[in-house]
Amino acid sequence: MNEAAQAYTIGSRVRVTKALSHGESLSAFVVEGEILRMGQQKTGSWYAHSRDKKLWLDRLELRKDDGEIVVINLDQRTAVERLD
Repeated sequence: MNEAAQAYTIGSRVRVTKALSHGESLSAFVVEGEILRMGQQKTGSWYAHSRDKKLWLDRLELRKDDGEIVVINLDQRTAVERLD
C-alpha cells in the first residue's frame, strides 16, 4: 500500500492529488472526499509472478461531497493529505 495512504483510516476526509503524464507534459487532478475503502485489489490483467497470477494495484475509494464514488489507483505520482 502507498505509504501516504497507510496513515489514514476508513471515514477520514482526504484530498488526493494525482499527476497524469501526457507525452512530455503533466496534468493534475484533485479529488476530495471520505475514505470508504482502501487496500490492494487485483485487476483483470495477468501477471505470472504475483498472488493469484494477477496484477494487484493499491486503490483508494472515496465518496465525494456530492455522493459520487471515485476509485483512485495510487502510485508514485499520487499525494494524499488529511483534511479533518
